[in-house]
Amino acid sequence: MIGALIALALAGALTIGWLRRRYLVVTVHGQSMLPTYQPGERVIVRRTPPESLHTGQVVVLSGFAPELAADPINPSPRWIIKRVAAIPGDPIPRDTVPALRTAPGTRVPAGRLVVLGDNPDHSHDSRHTGYLMTDRLFGVVLRKVEQRST
Repeated sequence: MIGALIALALAGALTIGWLRRRYLVVTVHGQSMLPTYQPGERVIVRRTPPESLHTGQVVVLSGFAPELAADPINPSPRWIIKRVAAIPGDPIPRDTVPALRTAPGTRVPAGRLVVLGDNPDHSHDSRHTGYLMTDRLFGVVLRKVEQRST
């Protein structure tokens, strides 16, 4: 009986550990993804390898969000949430991404992504920085977390 309880507890701990490595809940800060995601909303993100991405997906990447960099409470790197505009092998979106207008080649290189916020007036993204490295990718947003009513 005790052995079965220990085995069950161990299995539960392993499952929780696996889930924590595979999924993340992220709180949206800032206005870069309006109207899709509001500041304060929480989203569930599934760890995803770069080769599984598709244009149009909303992703979470590691990095500094310049609009939040002056936050004295949380000065460490943050997660950023953006929409994938182009993946490796796609044509370089020169017309919509000014920072890539003079990029060499015609296709997005391996190991690079083009990401944009849904609210261009309030988003620091590939329009300003050019490519982002795929090693910054955590995963793909699956859905919003339902807010509990108080």
